[in-house]
Amino acid sequence: MGASKSRPNLLILAGTTEAAALARAVSAAGIAGTVSFAGRVERLPAQPLPQRVGGFGGVEGLEAYLREHRITHVVDATHPFAVQMSAHALAACTRLGLPLAALTRPPWQEVPGDHWIHVPDMAGAVAALDRPATRVMLAVGRMHLADFLPHPQHFYLLRLVEPAKAPLPFPQHHVVIDRGPFSVEADRRLLQEHAIALVVSKNSGGTGAYAKIVAARTLGLPVIMIDRAPRLDRLELESVAAVLEWLAHADTDLGV
Repeated sequence: MGASKSRPNLLILAGTTEAAALARAVSAAGIAGTVSFAGRVERLPAQPLPQRVGGFGGVEGLEAYLREHRITHVVDATHPFAVQMSAHALAACTRLGLPLAALTRPPWQEVPGDHWIHVPDMAGAVAALDRPATRVMLAVGRMHLADFLPHPQHFYLLRLVEPAKAPLPFPQHHVVIDRGPFSVEADRRLLQEHAIALVVSKNSGGTGAYAKIVAARTLGLPVIMIDRAPRLDRLELESVAAVLEWLAHADTDLGV
């Protein structure tokens, strides 16, 4: 079947505050869509659109889902470090000829007063902690905590969205259960209360988690900054309004 215009049936690959904002805007605009979560967090935020939870089973599984549910557009609003899911979305949409856009957060930029130690990936961050014992705020997400087990000499301050299901194996650590956005003043107090000397962070971008970076700057603390992977060859948009504008004009192939 040739390409023709149709009312969108959108799949939002979610997991960020931007994805939640997009879901609200899409619902308010009367656009059909589904919000997909990876399922790494048990308490998911309420959404005005239908939800699905869990992986797709690789590129082939995602492609089958897109066909079965007659998805016309895909918006990748996953976390900037969800590299595998983003690559799968690009591959599946390319195979099917489906319009794909990414709702991305611009990365944080180093400003005067920052002391960033750039590393290319998680392995680089682990290697950077091969140093004498210190007190570290480890802000890398629950899925990557085990990567840092080779360096048990440090005290680790861990901020998690949900409690860990099993005891954490770090000999010295403190867990804070909280969900952003966070304030600079609260994060500065947190760093001071635990005498943190070093912060490890992904360059996630956005405003929700930036407070710790500003707090580290005000306290003169170094930050091991995990840089993002190279950008994929896809359309990247930086606002909900831009995604809605794209949806209004992107062609869709009804042959899926």
